[in-house]
Amino acid sequence: MRRGPRAGARREEPQEEAALTGVDEAALDGIVDAAVLALRADPRGRIVIDGRSGAGKTTLAHRIAAVVGVRVVSLDEFYPGWDGLAEATHITERIVTSHAAGRIATYRRWDWERDVWLPQEHAVQPDAALVIEGCGALSRTTAEPATLSIWIDGDETARRERALRRDGDGFRRHWDAWAAQENAHIRAHDPQSLAAYAAVTI
Repeated sequence: MRRGPRAGARREEPQEEAALTGVDEAALDGIVDAAVLALRADPRGRIVIDGRSGAGKTTLAHRIAAVVGVRVVSLDEFYPGWDGLAEATHITERIVTSHAAGRIATYRRWDWERDVWLPQEHAVQPDAALVIEGCGALSRTTAEPATLSIWIDGDETARRERALRRDGDGFRRHWDAWAAQENAHIRAHDPQSLAAYAAVTI
């Protein structure tokens, strides 16, 4: 996730991730270059970025977007609460497979303040490239139609420090439960093995 979901905040637009420290910049630059080449070869392609909380998924996604001007969709927008990682994986599968099939996909955002779905439908058009990022994004269903799939991870202490610096105490009390959902996702889908590229941020 970009931060783990931001408790108590109403999500509207993705926000930048806290600055990464101790990053293997050469590895990340290589992934950005590969993603840019992939999207230039396929202007309607799909980049899927998965990884644990605080690893740098959003930072990487926005680095790619800054070069090619692609839309970034974050799973943070539609995790349905602190127990919602698995459901967000299903939503992501629907978005990615619809995009690959040339169909418009829609999703609703989660209101973290009121713990309800917001009514507005947000469309993902199939005629433009897409970067979708968040823990739970990469599964066998999304890996197959992905133009490029990426797994990003890092030292737990460093990830936790970044995530809590970014989101504060709202995430602190949910860290362990969220990490358990990350572990369940990894056991179920083995996203690192599905990824064309993998990086460790620290």
